[in-house]
Amino acid sequence: MTDLHFKHWPPGLPHHIDVPAQSVAQNLVDTAARLPGKVAIHYYGTQITYAQLNDAVERLAGWLQSRGTARGDRVLLYMQNSPQWIIGYYAILRADAAVIPVNPMNRQAELEHLARDTGARIALAGSELVDHIQPLIASGDIDDVLGAAYADMTDPASPFRLPDALAGESDAGLSGPGVTRWRDALAAGHSPAPHLAGAEDLAVIPYSSGTTGNPKGCVHRHRSVQATVHAYAHWSPFTEDVTLLGVLPYFHVTGMQNSMNAPILAGSTIVLMTRWDRDLAARLIAHHKVTMFRSITTMVIDILNAPDFDSYDLSSLTSMGGGGAAMPEAIAAKLKDRTGLNFVEGYGLSETIAATHINPPQAARMQCLGIPLFDVDARVLDLESGEELGPDQSGEIVMNGPQVFEGYWRNPEATKAAFIELDGKPFFRTGDIGCYDKDGYFYMTDRVKRMINASGFKVWPAEVEALMHHHPQIKEACVIGAPDARRGETVKAYVVAAAGTTPTEAEVIAWCHETMAAYKCPRQVVFVDALPKTGSGKVQWRELAEAKAAAQNDTKTGT
Repeated sequence: MTDLHFKHWPPGLPHHIDVPAQSVAQNLVDTAARLPGKVAIHYYGTQITYAQLNDAVERLAGWLQSRGTARGDRVLLYMQNSPQWIIGYYAILRADAAVIPVNPMNRQAELEHLARDTGARIALAGSELVDHIQPLIASGDIDDVLGAAYADMTDPASPFRLPDALAGESDAGLSGPGVTRWRDALAAGHSPAPHLAGAEDLAVIPYSSGTTGNPKGCVHRHRSVQATVHAYAHWSPFTEDVTLLGVLPYFHVTGMQNSMNAPILAGSTIVLMTRWDRDLAARLIAHHKVTMFRSITTMVIDILNAPDFDSYDLSSLTSMGGGGAAMPEAIAAKLKDRTGLNFVEGYGLSETIAATHINPPQAARMQCLGIPLFDVDARVLDLESGEELGPDQSGEIVMNGPQVFEGYWRNPEATKAAFIELDGKPFFRTGDIGCYDKDGYFYMTDRVKRMINASGFKVWPAEVEALMHHHPQIKEACVIGAPDARRGETVKAYVVAAAGTTPTEAEVIAWCHETMAAYKCPRQVVFVDALPKTGSGKVQWRELAEAKAAAQNDTKTGT
């Protein structure tokens, strides 16, 4: 274990923190008892206090238990950022069950896998998403869908408006076998049984895709979720005086932990956005005097490139940061020049329920993963020998820490492959190639795993290929990343058509949009007679990627 980073440790912070052995749900109970009248959420003109938030959580937890939800059960949470997402998350935990956060861009095939893999019988869904998950009731994969319209928790008279596509939504029209309206569930008056879940109970199972196709569930108990929540609360730090712009998606572990759980633990106020809109974000920052803004690179680029940027009042901001994709040095410099703020980057994975590394606020570096957080032992191993490497030597980043997951849900083989033992401790193999320097700062250099990073969304080609193979006119498909000026990378598919068929690029892309989340869908489809393969029949995806890169270089140089 390296301790080089301790010389850049934030002043006044201990190297170790004690994390309470209690459920994440108890954090909200404690904050509501301490600060009942404090505004927890501002949402398009509506204010929700901590007491009101906790009351809604209690009622929904009672409804869940009335539908049979028991300790250790899994519940799908399929919504966009909204008060209902927060209420649903804490209600599931309060009912002693585990949250399965679902990307709201997921569609039926992806939903079927999550329901069948987790055994979840209930789903909480946004009203605009009910049509995508309701067929799972008919197929017997789930029993109940609770539908919520975000507009029902906004103020129609507010100048801050939901996106037009959602503003007219209401749960009034939701109906059908197994479908319950949000308002009816809360009005039913069910009270939950005493809270039993503790540190060792299941809490959250985010799904992380990989090289083998279907996404895998990352098993987190309350203790590992709490480890990251408390690390954020100390490091940032979060206090009752913080007002945070909650725009990172909550289904993603960074948004969930940094922009929801940590502020709720501290009693901060969340200014919540359902979808990114740079002009509205700027207005909300000015109106609510937002102090903390956590984002992804594309959001920062978007807001800095706004034609009327000079009219934005961002003077209340004292902290900006995020992760998901490296912040280009030129953009970070522009942000510093125009706001006076450094963009503080961090690093984490679904398997670590968000951050294991963050840059120290007083000594942040650009395009850097940061330094290991409290009680994280991060090392770099040689890719061939597995020997531990020293400063400035690239290898696979591995780590042991309190936020590291228990393993993959009902997948012992994948779990075994994900860990290695060093000095008698289990270390998670991240699959990321990086190094640390003489000051203990970690940097990413490449990836062992085959992955596309599109605007911070991780796209695993094997998963997209597996879904594309369901298309009746596709015989084979190989997916690679292609450079994109805005997204960093985008998805490109090489396709071999089934004999006697002539699918078009537009048809395949349209089919993909009906089948999978939009960010996974190929933006380019190239039809080929055959895919390059090894002697054993394995598709050589690197050959396609390298040929693509070479062609682009030739175009740039005019050769």
